[in-house]
Amino acid sequence: MTEKLKEPEKVASSPAKSMNVTLLFAGLLVTMLLASLNQTVLSTALPTIIGELNGVEHMAWVVTVYILASTIMMPVYGKISDLLGRRPVLITAILLFVAGSVIGALAGTFNWLIIGRGIQGLGGGGLMILSQAAIADVVPARERGKYMGIMGAVFAVSSVAGPLLGGWFTEGPGWRWVFWINVPLGLLAVLAAALFLKIPKPKRTERLAIDYLGMTLVAAATTAVVLVCSWGGGTYEWESPQIIGLIAAAVVLAVAFVIAETKVTDPVIPMSFFKDRNFTLATVAALLIGIAMFGVISYMPTYIQMVTGVDATVAGLLMIPMMGGLLVASVGSGAAVTRTGKYKMFPILGAAIMGLGLFLLSTLDVNTATWIMCSYLAIMGIGIGLAQQLLTLIVQNSFPAKIVGTATAANNYFRQVGATVGSAVVGSIFAINLKNLITDKMSGMPGAGAGSGVKSLTPAIVDGLPEPIRKLIIESYNEALLPIYLFLVPLAVLAVIVLCFVKEKRLATEVEREVTAEALAEGHLAAMPAADDIEAATNAGSAVQAGLSSGPLRN
Repeated sequence: MTEKLKEPEKVASSPAKSMNVTLLFAGLLVTMLLASLNQTVLSTALPTIIGELNGVEHMAWVVTVYILASTIMMPVYGKISDLLGRRPVLITAILLFVAGSVIGALAGTFNWLIIGRGIQGLGGGGLMILSQAAIADVVPARERGKYMGIMGAVFAVSSVAGPLLGGWFTEGPGWRWVFWINVPLGLLAVLAAALFLKIPKPKRTERLAIDYLGMTLVAAATTAVVLVCSWGGGTYEWESPQIIGLIAAAVVLAVAFVIAETKVTDPVIPMSFFKDRNFTLATVAALLIGIAMFGVISYMPTYIQMVTGVDATVAGLLMIPMMGGLLVASVGSGAAVTRTGKYKMFPILGAAIMGLGLFLLSTLDVNTATWIMCSYLAIMGIGIGLAQQLLTLIVQNSFPAKIVGTATAANNYFRQVGATVGSAVVGSIFAINLKNLITDKMSGMPGAGAGSGVKSLTPAIVDGLPEPIRKLIIESYNEALLPIYLFLVPLAVLAVIVLCFVKEKRLATEVEREVTAEALAEGHLAAMPAADDIEAATNAGSAVQAGLSSGPLRN
């Protein structure tokens, strides 16, 4: 028999509550700043760190171990926070991140630095998704757009501020402050979560069942994918036994994961999520946008340094138009969604503008004026800002509050996989193209070395070369990287097509906490009818009973 449902708890609005939400949001912004600043602040300090700790041969692991640990933990944090409550899991993630930062700051050897980065990643995997889920716990979907927009802007700010701050620390108090700065920020975030994230703990009548098998399989599959992306074309050739073996392992583990998730009580990523059209479409779009977005962000600063001859700081400043466009578009679209309740057009427009930006960037050459390049970067940033954060809102609006953490984590997990794949594949193709182009252009030029020193080229070295050789090298950089962006345009077009099929559902104006035990039975959504029309239930005043026939309660 169907269990009688409880009346959903509707969060009332009051000045005190609004103040608490504001203070909580400020703390969550600090948490997201920790996550987004962590990667960018390290970029300018890394050469000094490598030199001081003698770790050049293991340099890639400083980045890889963080990406690996954080990606693995994303779905785990989402599921555990739905089971145990958001606050204790978020605080644990922050403290893990801070602990890793302390180890990194005190590291006396490169191995200890890598250990610290790994622990940072174990915490960092939860910082962003738990912040997004926590906002979903206290802010209705209709009001959430403006908060999501500001959260997206944090990424824009950190992308510019991070390298500048990292350079300042390195040249001033020392590179260890790249890690020490996380301690006060982390403690502030813990304080905000402890004081203001006051959400009723999940009510469970059945025994807590944690999907250890699913977590293990998704961790193993993710490890294989990240290592393929990190090692392929660099450490090992793409056709090497190591890379082919890792690809095969990733496929086998992914299939095993899907099978396992259909047989457990509380799956870490319920396969039934993919029966929801909006979740599937938004997740596919997030993956496609992640590939294209990080393919640009990861390598444009290097391109700018090599082609224009500026240093890393100036190159970072020249990226401001892109991040400025992202900031304005993210905040503006979020506010518009809150005001109008309409959201579908923004991601579609964003993906289209991003495709235009990719095309325009592919047309740059070594003689293009800097202001034109910056304009194209701004267009790219506007596209990303319109699309990125609202995809999370689409996902959250498709599921009840009780499983919004799991849904948010699943979407972010695939976005992170896309970012890893995009950065790695673009980087590998870029490196191969560059080596071949320099070798071809310099073969026959006396004393040029036929491209043998490609790996040792730095902006300063290139700028000091004789003009004929310098010109050949910067032309090689241009021809090696920018045509790749043209091949990324179809990804943006595909994202536009996919997003056109998103169904624009009503954004709830209240946070509803209670859902049926039957609707969430065994952690599956398959037993729940399609979430197409809850308005009838809401307007009738008996939202609970009607929800069984018209769809799940959404927050």
